[in-house]
Amino acid sequence: MTAPHVHSIPDYDWGSPSGSTGSTSPSGSDEGWGADRPTPVLDEVRDWLARFIRTTSAGDLDILTLWAVHTHFMGELYTTPRLLLDSPMPEAGKTTAVEHLLRLAFKPVQATALSSPALLAHLIRDEPRTLLIDEADRNLDPKRDGVGDLLAVVNSGYKRGGSRPVLVPVKGGGWTPEEMSTYSPVLMAGISPSLPDDTRSRCIRVVLMRDHDDTVEESDWEFIDPDARELAERIAAWADGVREDVRTARPPLPDGIKGRSRERWSPLKRVATVAGGRWPAVVDELAVSEAEELRAQREEGHAQKRPSLVLIDHIAEVWHQGETFVGTQDLVNRLIRTHPEMWGQMSSYGRDLTTQRLGRMLSDAYKVLSTRLPSDDRTRGYTARSLDAAMAGSGYPPLGEPD
Repeated sequence: MTAPHVHSIPDYDWGSPSGSTGSTSPSGSDEGWGADRPTPVLDEVRDWLARFIRTTSAGDLDILTLWAVHTHFMGELYTTPRLLLDSPMPEAGKTTAVEHLLRLAFKPVQATALSSPALLAHLIRDEPRTLLIDEADRNLDPKRDGVGDLLAVVNSGYKRGGSRPVLVPVKGGGWTPEEMSTYSPVLMAGISPSLPDDTRSRCIRVVLMRDHDDTVEESDWEFIDPDARELAERIAAWADGVREDVRTARPPLPDGIKGRSRERWSPLKRVATVAGGRWPAVVDELAVSEAEELRAQREEGHAQKRPSLVLIDHIAEVWHQGETFVGTQDLVNRLIRTHPEMWGQMSSYGRDLTTQRLGRMLSDAYKVLSTRLPSDDRTRGYTARSLDAAMAGSGYPPLGEPD
């Protein structure tokens, strides 16, 4: 394996800004830092990003701002949403966005050509650091060897307490396993990266587009780097002054924002609440908008389901009312006839569904096994009762019963 290329911003103590105690504003006064009044820091960050990055919506700039600032509160927060910088095309500004967050986020590490999960865990073993993974469509391609282990680090580090066993050398030779923390903020940038569902469910997605109209400035780091560093110092100073407020904040989220969605948006809402001003309402609007988008995708069938989930939908469709048993070959024939695009030669699989493949899918996903008819021990198939749990989990009534 080749080691990943890791790039850190040098010569800067991101945890303790030089010359700042975290209790005063840039002007030297205490005004503006309390949790009871709006702070200009988040507005400054957003204005800065808007100068150089073009997003598909104004809300995406708010997400970038909140996410960059929340990385400075890993000691106070319990979850940290993964940020997915997505684009359907190259040259849409993903690398530019990564470069800006490399300067604004907490103790950032930019990793390219990732290949070692152990090294990734070593980078964040002592304290959370912001991991910025560019070219995620290549680095996190599920078809690449070892990517499953890399994604395990990304997924487990989503919550405080996430860890991974890693082999470390011991004095005198040999290796010993050591449990290393994986809890850290992670950004992934790529051209429509093919991420697994469990990774996507931990992500807040921002879509970037090309700037054909020249509405944003060039990021000429030779000239703007000092300003970016100064802004990072102001973020860190403000964070030092309100840590206890963020730690104890428990602001509510809108109705319907539950489960994994709540875990994604809660840390940003806590930071926004302490910042004050328009920011708490911004998070509520973003969370509701995302929930509505996901709901619409499900209703319109745009959400991609795993074949094992689609299989249950289609079995429910082809199972006749009142049937208590269907032979395996009969069930296969019904599925191919009704949905050839999914189970026939027209499918991405390239050939017809077989009884063996059907059996593997039902067994692996749902622990459902075929059985023989007592009256005909040559015919194997599935009883309606054996599929009850799988049907109920997908929202269907028991098979063989009236609608």
